Amino acid sequence: MELIDFILHVDQHLVEFINDYGIWVYAILFLIIFVETGVVVMPFLPGDSLLFAAGMLAAQPNELNVILLIGLLLIAAILGDSLNYSIGKRFGMKLTKVKLFGKQPVQEKHIEKTHDFYVKYGSKTIVIARFVPIIRTLAPFVAGIGKMRYATFITYNIVGAVFWVVGITLAGFFLGNIPIIRDNFSKVVLLIIILSVLPIIFSVIKEKYTSKKN
Repeated sequence: MELIDFILHVDQHLVEFINDYGIWVYAILFLIIFVETGVVVMPFLPGDSLLFAAGMLAAQPNELNVILLIGLLLIAAILGDSLNYSIGKRFGMKLTKVKLFGKQPVQEKHIEKTHDFYVKYGSKTIVIARFVPIIRTLAPFVAGIGKMRYATFITYNIVGAVFWVVGITLAGFFLGNIPIIRDNFSKVVLLIIILSVLPIIFSVIKEKYTSKKN
């Protein structure tokens, strides 16, 4: 429940972080993005909503510097995916057996869904997955398992990070101060999450429809 509250009200929590930690909030944001993209057992951390909320705060006077913010989070996203790729290449499917608090955060069904993305989109999956929760964390891991050429991976990694970090952070920066968005942030976050998981929902529906026809 605490995680859900943090995701839905991440804007309020970021204000608390700024008040409590000052300039160290940049390090906290860097760490969250790095861990979400870089540690395969942490696919549940907020990514999209965090970037949007950080962009909103950067639009406020004397809060966050948007250039510094984007630069640091861009580095965090690129390094995170690179670490995840290395973990997949080194440990592979062994991590599907790892349990965290009694649960398996990395499940084979999620790996299979991510693999389906690769079948459909190829190397571009690294870019597209940036905008899809869970798959965002697993895509570089699966790329490592599949021994994707690192030169190919790092190219799509950088392109995806730029679209994701710059796009969503600037969306928060320019749209976050619109009263209807600012005053209904939790609903905006839910909308972002719904839009993010639509590709997965469509994929599941399409698979079931195809299997029934066959």
